[in-house]
Amino acid sequence: MAFEPPQRLIRALGETAPDGDGWLEKLPEAARQAVALRELTVDRVQVPGGRTSLVMLVRHADGTPAVLKLAPPRFRPEAERAALTHWDGLGAVRLLAGPQTAGVLPLERLHPDVSVRSLAEAKALLEAAGTLRRLWVEPPAGHSFESVADRTGRQAEAMRASAGAEPEVAALVDAALAARTELLATPPEHRLLHGTFRQSKVLAGERTPWLAVGPDPVVGECAFDLARLVRDRVEDLIASPSGATTTRRRVKRLAESLELDQERLRGWTLFRAVESGVRARRVGRTRDSELLLEFASWL
Repeated sequence: MAFEPPQRLIRALGETAPDGDGWLEKLPEAARQAVALRELTVDRVQVPGGRTSLVMLVRHADGTPAVLKLAPPRFRPEAERAALTHWDGLGAVRLLAGPQTAGVLPLERLHPDVSVRSLAEAKALLEAAGTLRRLWVEPPAGHSFESVADRTGRQAEAMRASAGAEPEVAALVDAALAARTELLATPPEHRLLHGTFRQSKVLAGERTPWLAVGPDPVVGECAFDLARLVRDRVEDLIASPSGATTTRRRVKRLAESLELDQERLRGWTLFRAVESGVRARRVGRTRDSELLLEFASWL
């Protein structure tokens, strides 16, 4: 099997492991072993693919299409496996039976090149929100999923360390951290959340029109999960003269459509946008950082 990791994955892994990545070096052989173990044939590697995993479009011996996903331990593939097992295809891609190897996820084949981003914006948000609602279930008893408090606690420490001397960035970080503290004081519910939900994480399927993929599961309040969706197509929002107004209207509409508290959604949207902006700034993605921090300033 000819194999070469997508450049997008190589660049992204370089951001999270700047001193080298042993997983990436072993990936070609790991991919070959995963395919051979399951007696699969490879149609192609998904390109440009994601920033945290390798996705291969494969077929079983009987011709049934499937997907094989390989991810390094730092991106928590075993937590993804546990979440997909718990959802069992309800609103999310289904985990397939067969050999279960650490860091390797055999998945049903969706339409990898058709996400809800292909729809008009209003329709895309509606379909994405409807998909997300189905994922918000009680976590399994005795689960080991990370909590929103723990995940954002780690992020908050990194934000404080990376805020820098720029007054505008420091002010946004202070506002985001204050919002987090207030939100964690009175969480309204604890549900199993997707964790990194956005339009590109919702793909067209056969057994149901849209299914979520690529969770980084976490347990906490639903507004935390919806917050990432609020800033979808941020580059379009920033380019629009009515971007700030559209953003605030989007917060209101999404909160109402999923029966969530609007202020809690606004607060988590602020925190997650600032966290992403500061992190992008830290690894040299200056343009992304500027977009995210400007978006955050509207909240």
